[in-house]
Amino acid sequence: MLKLNRIHHIAIICADYSASKKFYTEILGLKIVREIYREERNSYKLDLEVGNLYQIELFSFPNPPQRPSGPEAAGLRHLAFEVDDIDEAIAHLSAHEVVCEPVRVDPTTGNRFTFFADPDGLPMELYER
Repeated sequence: MLKLNRIHHIAIICADYSASKKFYTEILGLKIVREIYREERNSYKLDLEVGNLYQIELFSFPNPPQRPSGPEAAGLRHLAFEVDDIDEAIAHLSAHEVVCEPVRVDPTTGNRFTFFADPDGLPMELYER
């Protein structure tokens, strides 16, 4: 059987690199590990750290095609971030004009969660532990 250790990274292609870089670093507070401009691809690659565990790779490409982004569309459903206090996290996002859906309760765990979107409309979740 294949032995997978953990998720190594998540790659996201953005339409507006400056807006997405600001969103992920200034609003979500992810730490920049490295930023590379790949001239041959006219593309940036921004490596981001999430809680010392996972890495998000943010890519820019000229004119990337659109894809369905709703949580019920085929493909990756959403990217979830664990938080200690969902109300505090929502207040922080709201202060930066990021709209969150009403908080729901996971019927299996009893934990609270909400959804919001990144600048490209990619679905994101806050999940309170």
